[in-house]
Amino acid sequence: MNIKWTTATDTNGHPTREFSLEGNRLVTGAIWLPNEPSVGKTLICFGHGASGDRYQEPIVDLAGRFVEAGYPCLSIDGPVHGLRKVGDGARGAFFSEYQREDSIADMTSDWEYAIEAAKALNEIGACELAYFGLSMGSIFGIPLVAARPDVIVATLGLVGVSGKFPHGERILEAAADIRCPTLFLMQLEDELFDRDGYLKVFDAFSAKDKRLHANPGLHSAVPTEEVDNTFHFMHGVLTRTY
Repeated sequence: MNIKWTTATDTNGHPTREFSLEGNRLVTGAIWLPNEPSVGKTLICFGHGASGDRYQEPIVDLAGRFVEAGYPCLSIDGPVHGLRKVGDGARGAFFSEYQREDSIADMTSDWEYAIEAAKALNEIGACELAYFGLSMGSIFGIPLVAARPDVIVATLGLVGVSGKFPHGERILEAAADIRCPTLFLMQLEDELFDRDGYLKVFDAFSAKDKRLHANPGLHSAVPTEEVDNTFHFMHGVLTRTY
């Protein structure tokens, strides 16, 4: 596995280490590291939506909070996004990519390569994982979390399944394998996913501690307070104070 590291800053001006690595295909992303030693601390993984990249909000905001709390963070670009942009690098390119039979498997593999590259850093090492991802970050994140027993808490959402949704059964099967504490975010007037589709995903989770937060508004209108809720929920699970 060939990997190249460069120093960079995120959209809030915080220092990151960006990487590009060649596994089965090019994978790109960024890592935030705390100032204090963080070896063995849970690695917070972020998946972005189909209209963004590794620095899409609220990822940068949450990464800043977790780094301040002492946790390293990892965010990777989607399959046709950011530093591996194809076409419009947004929803149009994603919808085309997601039709492929191996789309989910390939992105799960991308994540596996990125996680191993992060854990190979002296500042991170062997550790458990946490995951945050909404919309496309959940479409690809649900199978990832399901495949990794080392994920100890997750925030997911902005996704539902219906008869027209590609790979819907795959998403539901993966959701049934998620047993870690899970916060699921829902938008009640979502123009992309209907309420029944949302609830199919939520109901499929096998976690004993699963929480549904539903808010008014369209797909992208997640209230700022939910970002706060996400941090407090995930940090509470990590510190066993929630």
